Amino acid sequence: MGYMLRLLVFILIFPATQVACAATKMPPIDHASALYEVPVEPGVTYEDVIFSLKTVSEGMNFVNPMNFPIAEHMKLRGLQPEEPLEVRTYCNLGLGTEIMLDHPEFSVFAPCRIAIYRRQGKLYLGLDRPTFDLKSIRNPTERARKSAQELEDVLIGMMDKARKGDF
Repeated sequence: MGYMLRLLVFILIFPATQVACAATKMPPIDHASALYEVPVEPGVTYEDVIFSLKTVSEGMNFVNPMNFPIAEHMKLRGLQPEEPLEVRTYCNLGLGTEIMLDHPEFSVFAPCRIAIYRRQGKLYLGLDRPTFDLKSIRNPTERARKSAQELEDVLIGMMDKARKGDF
């Protein structure tokens, strides 16, 4: 195949492959639910998701103080959950401090949790939304509402990168 023909094929086919590889749009937030759930993109592995969450969270000064391997504990009881089934916790006091300064009882919802699970063979990420949790606090301050929204936006951004395997 001549150079011009190869170039023409590349020009015609390359944009189509880029569209096919583009990540799907993030789902809308259901403001009536504490759960925000996103499917992981095809071709992105569990290991990719974990590496992305680790890299992105550390780059944003989040700590990951604890992970809960729920599937492992279920297997010890003779159950066979679809794996992975785990919860990873994330904390950034720079983002959450205002909430707890005004409402120390909000600490019951800390640290923030992102679950990684498989349902019917498909990998998902799920977040317990800080703005929804704040609805459990009576008369939250404006500062707490703004902080919860900022924290939620950052966590959803982390999930967006992780579902695509970005870092």
